[in-house]
Amino acid sequence: MDIRGTFPILERMVYGKELVYLDNAATSQKPASVLELEDRMYREFNANIHRAVHLLSGESTDLYEAGREAVRAFINAPSRENVIFTSGTTNSINLLATCFTERYIRKGDKVIVSQAEHHSNIVPWQIALGKVGASLEVIPVDDRGELRMDIFYRMLDQHVKLVSVAHVSNVLGIVNPVEEIVAAAHSRNIPVALDGAQGIVHSKVDVQAIDCEFYSFSGHKIYTPTGIGILYGKKEYLDEMPPYMGGGDMIDKVTFEKTTYAPLPLKYEAGTQNYVAAACFAPALAYASDARVDERIVPYMMEKLQQIEGLHLYGVPENLERKVPVFSFTVDGTHPSDIAQILDKLGFALRSGHVCAEPLMHRLGVPGILRASFAPYNTFEDCEKFIKALGRVLDMLK
Repeated sequence: MDIRGTFPILERMVYGKELVYLDNAATSQKPASVLELEDRMYREFNANIHRAVHLLSGESTDLYEAGREAVRAFINAPSRENVIFTSGTTNSINLLATCFTERYIRKGDKVIVSQAEHHSNIVPWQIALGKVGASLEVIPVDDRGELRMDIFYRMLDQHVKLVSVAHVSNVLGIVNPVEEIVAAAHSRNIPVALDGAQGIVHSKVDVQAIDCEFYSFSGHKIYTPTGIGILYGKKEYLDEMPPYMGGGDMIDKVTFEKTTYAPLPLKYEAGTQNYVAAACFAPALAYASDARVDERIVPYMMEKLQQIEGLHLYGVPENLERKVPVFSFTVDGTHPSDIAQILDKLGFALRSGHVCAEPLMHRLGVPGILRASFAPYNTFEDCEKFIKALGRVLDMLK
């Protein structure tokens, strides 16, 4: 199968060079099947969902709900009621932080996160917890980038009301031991939320097997258009938490005296949803189900990067099976952005900076990093080209 050929953007040239797109941890490119459905919906049956009895609305609603069913099946959720559409991981975690805190957290309580979190799994909790006088507790990472599980176990006390950690770090590319985290938390009757923005792309996610209470991810990282995401939640929590926003489609009955809310999942889907992007989950996840990153990429990149003099690679787990194809590094005597800008002129798209993880940068002792992240449409030849180009750039910057 010509995977690369199904992604039209990869045919373009950049500064006269073939594009090698290695910023997949930020957002993925979109296969033709997704682009075609998006185009068809706007051209042939664009209409608001759930609200009307006319044909176009019915067709649009059916595709929207087919997208929800595709997500349910992909993560093995028990029911469609467990699958809430949001605008992305950030929105999902903000919803969770606001609604969970209002229902379950009081002054003096705690929520545990890790030192390797994206800002989206830090700031929403700071905002919500600050309103009730609760606090964040932080699991440190060791020099390899792995969570200090020994410290985590000691943190679990009667004041902890939730553990919220990344499934996979967007910087370190390490799959955290989420099953172990869930088991330890559940032994103290503490629920667990997982930021799956990277995990949904690189791991087989079965929310019932993991047994987490919540799982969040963005569609645009797994081949859908932007502006759509998912909050999976166990029904008992979604039933008890208050709505996040009020408006159309999330109500049962409205009077000036009292409003009652629609059943799940509509309770959390106020207003006009991004129904086109939601529908695109069906072809996007069909592609994701069959696509895998070339298994040679991780060991090759780990070996070659660590052979470069003066290069510091962050996220080197003891067990390489827990490493996904996300590689963050710095090089002595050079600035990450300088390297990224020169590589861009050679056709390579990478990310540089603190990549929305400033606390982790402080732990690593660097202001920012250069990150190369791979997707199934990246070939092994892309790796070889990248290592060769990186060497050429570093020679130029000496």
